Amino acid sequence: MFEFLGKAFIVVGVMFNLLGCLGLVRFPDYYTRLQASTKSVTLGTCGILFGVFLLSGGFTAAGVKALLCLLFLLLTAPVAAHALARAAHKSGVKLWEKTVCDEYKDSR
Repeated sequence: MFEFLGKAFIVVGVMFNLLGCLGLVRFPDYYTRLQASTKSVTLGTCGILFGVFLLSGGFTAAGVKALLCLLFLLLTAPVAAHALARAAHKSGVKLWEKTVCDEYKDSR
């Protein structure tokens, strides 16, 4: 049962990573590309790591390392993406011309 779930999590994680790569190529500006890459890292890579945890047999040495990496990614990837987006906005990176709302505009 855990082998099937582990492989399913890995497949779903790889699919998220592939869709994130597609978003990096297709999205029009820096901010939407950053969102695509952050989602793929957070959901895709964490799914792969959880699948590795399940396939390794749970709380073995490899499983604990996979869980620690998963926790590290969950805590740091969204924060890093927010910091990058904030710094890009403050340094003047333009939004896409069809952007509807600019939440950071008032904070300048």
